[in-house]
Amino acid sequence: MSTTSLDLNTRLLDQREKVQANYVPVYVMLPLDVISTENQLEKPEELRKNLKTLKSAEVDGVMLDVWWGIVENNGPKMYDWSAYRQLFEIVKEEGLNLQAIMSFHQCGGNIGDNTYIPIPKWIREIGESNPDIYYTNKKGTRNEECLSLGVDDQPLFFGRTAIQMYRDYMKSFRENMEYLLDEGLISDIEVGLGPAGEIRYPSYTQSQGWVYPGIGEFQCYDKYLQDDFKVAAAKAGHQDWELPGEDAGEYNDTPESTKFFKTNGTYLTEKGKFFLTWYSNKLIIHADQILDEANQVFLGCKVKLAAKVAGIHWWYFHPSHAAELTAGYYNLTNRDGYRTIARVLSRHNAIFNFTCVEMRNSEHPKEAKSGPEELVQQVLSAGWREGTQVACENALSRYDRIAYNQILKNARPNGVNKMGPPKLRVFAMTYLRLSDKLLKENNFSIFKSFVRKMHADLDYLPDSDKYFVPIETMARSKPEIPIEEILEATKPEKPYPFDPETDMPVGGDNLFDVLLALFGKIKSMFT
Repeated sequence: MSTTSLDLNTRLLDQREKVQANYVPVYVMLPLDVISTENQLEKPEELRKNLKTLKSAEVDGVMLDVWWGIVENNGPKMYDWSAYRQLFEIVKEEGLNLQAIMSFHQCGGNIGDNTYIPIPKWIREIGESNPDIYYTNKKGTRNEECLSLGVDDQPLFFGRTAIQMYRDYMKSFRENMEYLLDEGLISDIEVGLGPAGEIRYPSYTQSQGWVYPGIGEFQCYDKYLQDDFKVAAAKAGHQDWELPGEDAGEYNDTPESTKFFKTNGTYLTEKGKFFLTWYSNKLIIHADQILDEANQVFLGCKVKLAAKVAGIHWWYFHPSHAAELTAGYYNLTNRDGYRTIARVLSRHNAIFNFTCVEMRNSEHPKEAKSGPEELVQQVLSAGWREGTQVACENALSRYDRIAYNQILKNARPNGVNKMGPPKLRVFAMTYLRLSDKLLKENNFSIFKSFVRKMHADLDYLPDSDKYFVPIETMARSKPEIPIEEILEATKPEKPYPFDPETDMPVGGDNLFDVLLALFGKIKSMFT
């Protein structure tokens, strides 16, 4: 080979390595019921076939719920990992990486849930005699999909607190999956921190009658959180202050139909601000404590921690951001409710995983005052400003180019940089979810093109160290951040600028996609 040819090859290789920094890994969520409630791997050969199909699209890995209600169902510390070990081995044999969710919540009752997996039976038996272990609304309705953060430090579970149970579960996971962690199969551990595994209160639950775009309800009326609020209010010199009552409305109210959330409502008063600060701070402390335990459990493993934040985009353009407030995100025009969470996650070097990146404002009725595009821009910017690695998911299953291009725009907001790392890019994207519909010929063909574009038009890269921030051996979390310092992050800043469209689109819109876009525009004109 001539010297000129060698020089050309060297330049091409150098150029390729620079572009690799734009490669965004793509994971696919497995079905919710891939492990049955009887703790059996369902249809292993069909699963293997589907994993091979995903591998043919050059996806980087899969995401999987590791259900507490399955593994520790039979009694305290009676863990059975056999079905999950079998599943993990199949994933490994098919050459895919794995994101494992420590799912301390119930499957069922949320958007997209198509199966029912309750929390452990012995926990529910405790709840029969002490229903205050669950989140509770002002009418006293209990939500059994996860434990209230009010019992985080209460030794109600055969001598253990809720946080100790979560720690022991993760410790058992490490002990039983140690060899797979050592082999690098598991890229990150997403720690469940609330309903649907998300850092939030269960403020909008379909099983309790909530319908989009209802504002939801506060969930702090179990006796433990009520007592905590009374102590906090007394300490602040306001013994007479109580939790919001009927003035905060019901699940399907609009902000303006309530005294609390209406324009210039209670949420802007000293009392309202005190409550919302307490309510959101409890959520932040809850996340911090459990992530600290997770960090200690997985010390020395070459794996990242992650936590998920919900994309509550409805009422974003109402002054009160009512739906975000009831969920625990104290986010207003003049107060950033997400950068505080990012600051806590940065302490643990944890990934900030955010949803609804496929959505556009025009796809929602105007009366919902929905702003998914601005919300995504705000939240991702908050994560990046705190030096946190940011990942993303779609909230609803979509198979069209329009949604894929929206994801691509948010994944690399300023496009591909051919000279090296882009200014902004997400750590990884997880697609919801593996299904027969996704694998249909036309849908899967578009999906493969989407994966290729997420990979910056590059072939599959097995070694993450070569294209972005390497996953290093987990070190101990940084020192605890005082709540006053966390709250300094509430000062709002302009989000980073996002390009109006992706520079690497999934092209070739078919008639269905065009009609879908047209329908969305027409709908927005008349709603």
